[in-house]
Amino acid sequence: MNEEELIREIVALRKTLREKKDTLRRLQRDKHVVQECGLTNEEIGRYSRQILVPEIGVKGQLKLKKSSVLIVGAGGLGCPAALYLVGAGIGHIGIIDYDEVEINNLHRQLLHSEESIRVSKVVSATAALTRLNSSVNITPYKMQLDSSNALGIVKQYDVILDATDNVATRYLLNDACVLTGKPLVSGSALKFEGQLTVYNYRGPCYRCVFPTPPPPETVTNCGDGGVLGAAVGTIGVLQALEAMKIILEMSGVLAGRLLLFDGTETLFRNVKLRPKNQNCLICGDNSTIDKLIDYEEFCRAKANDKNPGLKLLKESERLSVKEYHKFADSSATSHVLIDVRSHEEFEICKLPNSINVPFTQISKPNGHALVEQVIRSMRNGDTRIDVIVICRRGNDSQKAVKILKGLINDEAVNIRDVIGGIHAWAKNVDPTFPIY
Repeated sequence: MNEEELIREIVALRKTLREKKDTLRRLQRDKHVVQECGLTNEEIGRYSRQILVPEIGVKGQLKLKKSSVLIVGAGGLGCPAALYLVGAGIGHIGIIDYDEVEINNLHRQLLHSEESIRVSKVVSATAALTRLNSSVNITPYKMQLDSSNALGIVKQYDVILDATDNVATRYLLNDACVLTGKPLVSGSALKFEGQLTVYNYRGPCYRCVFPTPPPPETVTNCGDGGVLGAAVGTIGVLQALEAMKIILEMSGVLAGRLLLFDGTETLFRNVKLRPKNQNCLICGDNSTIDKLIDYEEFCRAKANDKNPGLKLLKESERLSVKEYHKFADSSATSHVLIDVRSHEEFEICKLPNSINVPFTQISKPNGHALVEQVIRSMRNGDTRIDVIVICRRGNDSQKAVKILKGLINDEAVNIRDVIGGIHAWAKNVDPTFPIY
């Protein structure tokens, strides 16, 4: 290339750069120009594909822009719900969560990343959502929602999403929504399955369907039962869909119906819920609840999805991990260690000489027979034998002890459990033991 050709190329390149700079300036200027329809150029470009949907259109997009949604829980349900609500252009999103990101969250809570570990979930979620759509106003609340703060927050939003994993918060949110007149989009998921419905919107509230909470020992969360990320993500996305349908005032909102999702067979089915209960204590004709109560006391369970910390046994029926460690090291002590975790958990890790009899098996009719068989094989004649039961965090082990004590009528068999389970073992005895 000669000098003249090089000069021409430089001139052309400078001209191209000037044109690109002019285009960028024009885009920066024009994107905030509000058209006659009420949307800016940027909004028209960003949301054009959903504006073209007849049920939405420009009017629907403006409704979404002016609306607000509160998401309670920035976990497996809240992350996908928030992602699609922010993507759709909801004007204001509130996100409540008290927790920080842990590595076991990342397979399903996809707003978070490895860099977010030990960071507040609401901070991590807000950062990710802002990168997606900076025009949406996002308010993070790093707190535990309770009776002292729920009403003040809930009343600020048009639609509430229950993306939590515990019964106490479900009752709290339900009552707060009824008292403030807000629709509640409620989702849940466990293993391959999920459920979804809308309460307090042309149909029953949560208390209408469930007037009293279940016994705390019968409730399983994903931390104990496990969950597939894609399954909980499916329900979270559907929560976002129902919220938008409510805002758009569409028919077909999932009120008075419960959607059941089976991920193993990829089946969806709807069941009709009982109608609004005229005798409901919060939304009935003669309601008696006019303020929020102590929901942890009402449900006899903590208002979070962490270790519920059941207390079903006497102190004499329990051993600390250090006591068990000393007990197991004593050569003069004859005992059987029964691990009541699932087979899958037992494959992950186990204490030496433990025998796996899952709690699900023990809780079945005649399920204690296998434990009795193990005891017979370990003892000599009528000698006394200790049966120690362990689980992941010390809850199922207590339930198992109660069952076994009620069915094994032998005074020479001393049945106890290990406080805190293998989590306590890893913390207080063997720090190399895996925690999951």
